[in-house]
Amino acid sequence: MTRRLAVLLFLFFAIFSASAQEKRSKVAMPDIPGSFILDFGFNRAISPPEKFEQDFWGSRTVNVYYRYPLRFGKSKLSFVPSIGLSLERFKFSNNYTLSHNSEPDGSYSMVVANTTYPGTFKSMLITNYLDLPIGFRYDTKPEDIAGSLSIELGGRVGVLYQSFTKIKYTENNETKKIFDEQSHGLNPIRYGIYTRLGVGGFNFFWFYNLSPLFSANKGPATNATNPSIKTSADTFTFGISINGF
Repeated sequence: MTRRLAVLLFLFFAIFSASAQEKRSKVAMPDIPGSFILDFGFNRAISPPEKFEQDFWGSRTVNVYYRYPLRFGKSKLSFVPSIGLSLERFKFSNNYTLSHNSEPDGSYSMVVANTTYPGTFKSMLITNYLDLPIGFRYDTKPEDIAGSLSIELGGRVGVLYQSFTKIKYTENNETKKIFDEQSHGLNPIRYGIYTRLGVGGFNFFWFYNLSPLFSANKGPATNATNPSIKTSADTFTFGISINGF
C-alpha cells in the first residue's frame, strides 16, 4: 500500500508539472521549486545471516524524493538537500522468514515458513524508511540541466517507520497472505553514502548503508552451530533514477 501511494504521488506531481509547462505559454505561472526523483533499484545484503537467501528480482527498492538544488553562484556545483520515502523489500528464495526467539534477549532467527504455514510459496521482509539524503552535485552544463552530464555524492539518514514480513501460501486450494508487522530486530536508524551519475533526468544510483540492517545482538545468527554470534548484515542498493525537473 505504501509503495503504491508513493508511486501515485510521483505520477501526480509529474502530470501536474507537465500540465503547468503546457499552459505556461497562455498563463504566466511560477515554476515549482525543486524537483521529484523516482528510484528503481535492487537490494543486496553483505554477510547476511544463515538462510537469509535473497531472490534477486524480488528484492527491490522504490525511492521517492523531493529535492531542492541550491547552486553556488554561477558555478557548476550545487548543494542538494532531499526528503522522501524509501520502500524496500527483501524476498527470500528459500521461503524462510524472520521469527522472534524464545530467549529473553529479544533476538530473531530465520525459520522455515512452511512449518507454520504449509504451502508457502513466497516470503519477504519489507522495510520502509523516511529518508533525508544530502549531497553535492556537479553539472557540466548547469544552464541546461536536461542535457547536462552530472555526478552527485552525498550521505543519507533514514528512520524506519514500518517493517513487516509477508508470507503467501495455499490452503484448501486458496491463496492466503499473512502480514506480521513488528520491529523484527531491525535497526530503527540507518545512515550511509550514495552517488548518482547520469545525463539530464536519467541517472544510475548506488546507496551503501554504513549502519547495519539489524540492531546489535538482535539479528539472526550467522550459523546454526553457534547461535550466540549474531549478524549485522550490511546492505546496499543500486538502480536507475528518473528525475522530473
